Amino acid sequence: MVDERPPAILLMGPTAAGKTDLAIALHERLGCELVSVDSAMVYRGMDIGSAKPSPQELARAPHRLIDIRDPSEPYSAADFREDALSEMRRISDAGKAPLLVGGTMMYFKHLLEGVANLPAADTAVRIELEHRRSRHGLGVLHEELSRVDPRSAARIHPNDPQRLMRALEVYRLTGRSLSELWDEQHRETFPWRTLSIGLAPSDRATLHARIAQRFTTMLDAGLIDEVAALRDRDDLDASLPAMKSVGYRQAWAHLEGEYGHGELERRGIIATRQLAKRQLTWMRSWPALRWVDSLGLDPLSEVLKLVREFGT
Repeated sequence: MVDERPPAILLMGPTAAGKTDLAIALHERLGCELVSVDSAMVYRGMDIGSAKPSPQELARAPHRLIDIRDPSEPYSAADFREDALSEMRRISDAGKAPLLVGGTMMYFKHLLEGVANLPAADTAVRIELEHRRSRHGLGVLHEELSRVDPRSAARIHPNDPQRLMRALEVYRLTGRSLSELWDEQHRETFPWRTLSIGLAPSDRATLHARIAQRFTTMLDAGLIDEVAALRDRDDLDASLPAMKSVGYRQAWAHLEGEYGHGELERRGIIATRQLAKRQLTWMRSWPALRWVDSLGLDPLSEVLKLVREFGT
């Protein structure tokens, strides 16, 4: 039976894998329209630390869902799904193929599977969980999650505070596990047939070197000044989702006097490596993912071959 759904390409990968350059090349070769899948790039004024494409790159290949929110306005996976589906419909209706590119794996997952009917964040529960975290560490919270929701605990890295505390928050507010609530969701057929491509270097040491170089380059480009300007605003604080992004969180703490420039660089690189590790873990469990080695002889040709076989 012929699948008559319109095509869409998902290009995912760890930070510093080279996704932006490849996506721009695909836009120029194939005419596909780009949709950003990045939880930091949605925010205006967060350019350096999010590795947002430059104005010159955006002129060559416009990215949708970049600079659509102020950092004071939280942006959720549910918000992303609604916005992404809307942009994808516009692209398909115009006879083009949407190319979704980024590294926020939860956004990719929610896009395809929908968003569970979960309770809103609760300030009192969050404060209590933050208190436990500061006194006992994330390990204690992960142990608790392992008892009440083993499946979520297996998926969530012990050093991922945002997702860890959200899973515990859901359990405390509903008395049911996040996994149970997800199981109850009615999975509708996704309106597009998708080709999922995972771009990653085959050598982990090379990825780590790229991460270190990129974070150092961000510091040289003015990351601290960028965060200082955000910190000077009356409506922003370190608890907002935007300010918890990797790089921004460490730079904010540095400006608060918690540690010096050298320690900021060290912590920023470590946090980015941890992010890349979580991204790769997500990708390894992604169904039907077609892996492309960003260190290969010609990754673009390899992706173009996959797209031709897929049919757009």
